[in-house]
Amino acid sequence: MARFTRIQVALKMQETGMVPVFYHKDVKICKKVVKACYDGGVRLFEFTNRGDFATLVFAELNRWAINEFPEMIMGVGSVVDEGTAAMYIALGANFVVSPLIDEGTARVCNKRKILWSPGCGSVSEIGRAHELGAEVVKIFPASQVGGPDFIKAVKGPMPWTSIMPTGGVTPDEDNLKQWFVAGATCVGLGSQLFPKEVLDSGNFEFISSKCAETLSIIQKIRS
Repeated sequence: MARFTRIQVALKMQETGMVPVFYHKDVKICKKVVKACYDGGVRLFEFTNRGDFATLVFAELNRWAINEFPEMIMGVGSVVDEGTAAMYIALGANFVVSPLIDEGTARVCNKRKILWSPGCGSVSEIGRAHELGAEVVKIFPASQVGGPDFIKAVKGPMPWTSIMPTGGVTPDEDNLKQWFVAGATCVGLGSQLFPKEVLDSGNFEFISSKCAETLSIIQKIRS
């Protein structure tokens, strides 16, 4: 059962402005990454549903995180159908992120008051996502869809839209500034926070430092 309501999750997305996106088949590495992110100030973490037995990895990871870092809001990404969403909700996922709009996923999340963030690539899709109860929509792949200019254009006729761009976002100040000035609520960040060489070398202090730096840049831009 989720420990955080969809409203709490949406508010934390707005507050921190960043959601790390990560997957690894080794739960030990996942735990070290979650700890590194938490130490760097992160309070939302998206575990992507990418590999075989990913649900089993998340089950152990989330159970561990609840005890070790109770303020961390653990969610799941890359969910494309309601059956998968239901499995992760049963394992305590606090939010569900999808690369697309799937009405079955929307229904199962809404029944359990779980925040559902579907991937959208047009104004019509964003409008449909709102109809289905999405509080925060994911623009994906953000750079290919139109980048910051797309967000700025959407916010003109639809200023109430909360947008999380994912794909093409980097943790440097120039890039982040473009997204947030355009009107992003938060950003999804993946490989830029977790370079392969960093994981291979076990340099988890780099992840903590990069997360802290990125959060600081976001607050600077917003202020």
